[in-house]
Amino acid sequence: MTVQPHLDGTIPTPTIPPARRKAEDYETWVAAVRPDLVAAGKTGKPFLFWQILCRPHLPIAPDPAHDPGRLAATLHRDRILRTAGYGKTRDKSAVQRWRGTRDLIEGRVA
Repeated sequence: MTVQPHLDGTIPTPTIPPARRKAEDYETWVAAVRPDLVAAGKTGKPFLFWQILCRPHLPIAPDPAHDPGRLAATLHRDRILRTAGYGKTRDKSAVQRWRGTRDLIEGRVA
């Protein structure tokens, strides 16, 4: 990546938007992303985790290879989300598709 220097020749300090920074720990990350995942589930429409987690206002997981799956398993165990077939990632890998449970949609769980 090329950095454009200031007119005085100094190199600007790179800035990363606060939301796209890596979360400090798993619990902080879950607190930030869980509301968006629950809201997607409440629609009743199928969705892929990566489509929600790549939103610009959400932080990056501390362990991006494992934390999304860990959270998906937790939401499934808590009867918030259920599986709804398979979808594809941006690189065409197969991943689980999710949908909100009837309990979530009807407001019996949160």
